[in-house]
Amino acid sequence: MNIDEVKKMIWKVGVIPVVRASSLDEARRAIEAICLGDIPVIEITMTVPDAPKIISELAKQPGRTALIGAGTVTNARSAELCIDSGAEFLVSPGLSHGMLESAAKHGILAIPGALTPTEVMAAREAGADIIKIFPCGSAGGAKHLKALKAPFPDAHFIPTGGVNLANAAEYFAAGAYALGVGAELVDLKAIRENNPRKIVESAKTLVEIVRLARGEKN
Repeated sequence: MNIDEVKKMIWKVGVIPVVRASSLDEARRAIEAICLGDIPVIEITMTVPDAPKIISELAKQPGRTALIGAGTVTNARSAELCIDSGAEFLVSPGLSHGMLESAAKHGILAIPGALTPTEVMAAREAGADIIKIFPCGSAGGAKHLKALKAPFPDAHFIPTGGVNLANAAEYFAAGAYALGVGAELVDLKAIRENNPRKIVESAKTLVEIVRLARGEKN
């Protein structure tokens, strides 16, 4: 996929599950459950042990339909490693010019992080048009996102941090482009208790929230 196609898919799905697991096995099982829940977008953070390995595994799966991205990419070296592994988009908790430059060089979508208006301006000046707002929940949640949208109405924001099933609709009402959802969806306790169905059901609920928020018909 090219950058425009990746952007469109992220918007269409409306949710980026953020996978932070303590082992490769946990990550694999969580990803399988997310995909069974009809969310074909995955962000594997570089804090997962052997993250590049699982990115590579997923990218090389025959008949793959899921979009595979890498998260917590904080510098050019990490960006290059993720891209070499097959990541189709990169996400950072903050602004890394090295990451943006590496992504641009390879024609890969890069989503830097920001929290304040000054940080949003810096990210936009660096060439980003999709920006992760992190940690959004602790900064005021949907109200914070809505406040940012006022001076930046054409910016595409992905609130992350504190996003859950209870407030997901509020974020869309505030103008979210998509949602970054971590532990609320990627429930590692459920994985450890051999209850992946909980993740599947949460994923399906989020898909329905996206549909209703956008006024889409079944």
